[in-house]
Amino acid sequence: MPLDVRPTPATPASPVVAPLPPGTPPVLDSDRLLQGQRQVWIRHAGQTYRLCHTRNGKLILTK
Repeated sequence: MPLDVRPTPATPASPVVAPLPPGTPPVLDSDRLLQGQRQVWIRHAGQTYRLCHTRNGKLILTK
């Protein structure tokens, strides 16, 4: 289900996100997850993964 993200007149640079229906997985902003870094390490079920933000603006998750 797509999010309804639109600028508002009061805050043109801040997106407005419509509430998600119950049971919808949470949406995480990549900027907040990466915290200004180009890569972060994610530990899951005893395995370590690398999440990289490429120069082309894409995300790559590798084991």
